[in-house]
Amino acid sequence: MTPSPDDAGTRLRAVVADDSVLLRDGLVRLLAEADIDVAAAVGDAEQLLEAVEAHGPDLVIVDVRMPPTHTDEGIRAALELRVTRPDLRVLVLSQYVEERYAAELLAGDTAGVGYLLKDRVVDVGEFLDTVRRIADGGSAVDGEVVSQILQRSRRRAELERLTPREREVLEALAEGLSNRGIADALVISQGAVEKHISNVFSKLDLAAEDHAHRRVLAVLTYLGSND
Repeated sequence: MTPSPDDAGTRLRAVVADDSVLLRDGLVRLLAEADIDVAAAVGDAEQLLEAVEAHGPDLVIVDVRMPPTHTDEGIRAALELRVTRPDLRVLVLSQYVEERYAAELLAGDTAGVGYLLKDRVVDVGEFLDTVRRIADGGSAVDGEVVSQILQRSRRRAELERLTPREREVLEALAEGLSNRGIADALVISQGAVEKHISNVFSKLDLAAEDHAHRRVLAVLTYLGSND
């Protein structure tokens, strides 16, 4: 059924940027089936910036490595957009973790920011839920991204204070999971989750917050500022 103008006016509008034609077209179809309008689908960072300027989307989904050098054009464009258009939601969807740029992207206000690894997206429904959460101002960061940033942190001594379980909880926090979500993922009680979170923030000298994306902001601000 074709949406009414009023309905269309409230639908999420996205721009997709990926140099893989198959993945780009697949994302376009997937988003369209989820009632997300794709204003443009482009193959390089320059076209991404032009499409955002032309269409004023709510969200961009961008790969890290794009033409012409296939190194870091995509994530550098994402960083530029976060500066020039702070209300724009940005989801980096890539095969690669560019630790330095990831830390920079995630070191500021992480409301409406995500970084997911393509190979670790295994459920379409969960992916679309993540897209909507980011569009609503939430955060989502793959645990592997956090793990690599952790390894690059200069405050390794503080991070080494964490037990293996506390590191798992820290990574789950960065993924944007609620206490219930962490409990389910790690198969532990919510009481245990609360205790681990308290220990993590205490050992890293971070103030605990109530909302998941605020906790992500605190964790990644700490990590990014010490990269």
